[in-house]
Amino acid sequence: MILAHNHPSGVPEPSRADEMITARVKEALALVDIRLLDHIIIGDGASVSLAERGLIR
Repeated sequence: MILAHNHPSGVPEPSRADEMITARVKEALALVDIRLLDHIIIGDGASVSLAERGLIR
């Protein structure tokens, strides 16, 4: 699964809350054998991949 959401502020930098919810969703998905591949945050003309930053293992 790949998660994505936007930041209305336009700044795609992940917050601590983004990192925490990503970890919780990953744990929940693992219970039903679904792998979280990435969480992408979209801002104003830019995006950030948590997987590329090594935040999804």
